Amino acid sequence: MDKCEKKSSDRSQMLNKIRELEFAAVELNLFLDNNPNNQHALADYNCVTANLMKLKRKFEMEYGPLTNFGYAQSKCPWRWVEDPWPWEIDG
Repeated sequence: MDKCEKKSSDRSQMLNKIRELEFAAVELNLFLDNNPNNQHALADYNCVTANLMKLKRKFEMEYGPLTNFGYAQSKCPWRWVEDPWPWEIDG
């Protein structure tokens, strides 16, 4: 595997982990909507959310923004238009 393939693989793996954490956050959010006093679920939600935010920051520092419209800063030059976009990456 050459350096470019490794970087693409690392990027795909990181995006997949972000998707997994986002899914877990949504599921826990829905559970907490119906069980707002469940302290174990709330602790899990806070842990997943902290890990998700940390991983998103790491991804954006290495590969550029995941979203547009003020959710992430960009290095110069403007990186949002660089290929591939987050949804175009095979996972």
